[in-house]
Amino acid sequence: MRPNKTMPRECALYVVATPIGNLGDITLRAIETLKEADVIAAEDMRVTRKILSHIGVSKQLISYREHNEEKQAKTIISLIRQGKNVALVSDAGTPGISDPGFRVVKQAQEEGVRVVSIPGPSALIASLSISGLPTDSFLFLGFPPRKAGQKKNFFRMVEAYEYTVIVYESPFRVKNTLEVIRETLGERRVFVARELTKKFEETFYGTAAEAVSWIGGKDAIKGEFVILIGKNNL
Repeated sequence: MRPNKTMPRECALYVVATPIGNLGDITLRAIETLKEADVIAAEDMRVTRKILSHIGVSKQLISYREHNEEKQAKTIISLIRQGKNVALVSDAGTPGISDPGFRVVKQAQEEGVRVVSIPGPSALIASLSISGLPTDSFLFLGFPPRKAGQKKNFFRMVEAYEYTVIVYESPFRVKNTLEVIRETLGERRVFVARELTKKFEETFYGTAAEAVSWIGGKDAIKGEFVILIGKNNL
């Protein structure tokens, strides 16, 4: 991020991945970027302040969320035009991946503003790497629909896919989602990850039916989930 002193400063939007749970996973480059940024655009300023406190950084923060992202994108681009480097962070993981950030990046690209990736933690890649399911080709579909009929159609669509499918799910709907996967896809191999990198990290590998039994045996279901569904020929 340090500009060449002999050249005019070219400011940019830095898309910074932050830990998905364990603060020790923040990269050296992410720390350097957050230290040198003029402004940090945060999905939740309270969460970001904890990260900044952990690395000993104090910066001007502005908030952007899903409901105000389009409006705040204009503010962020304006700050960069004024000669400020802006770091974009979400609550956890990589901005824009099932989190706010896409609209900010899209506007920056459309207006010719330099956008720089500061890669790092991502729940979907972390889960895939330890899943035991094929990694040669995969498809990330975000969160499944909430309504029953739409959810069934969503997973029926998956039936024809010849690659690993990855979805995110909340603790409130994960049991039902696994039941729908069993109902629509049969005995596919699945991998379920909960609270990756955190104290109560937990994973499961087996058939969809076994996953339903596993999740049904829990007294309380907490944390965010990643569900991976294997190819139909496994």
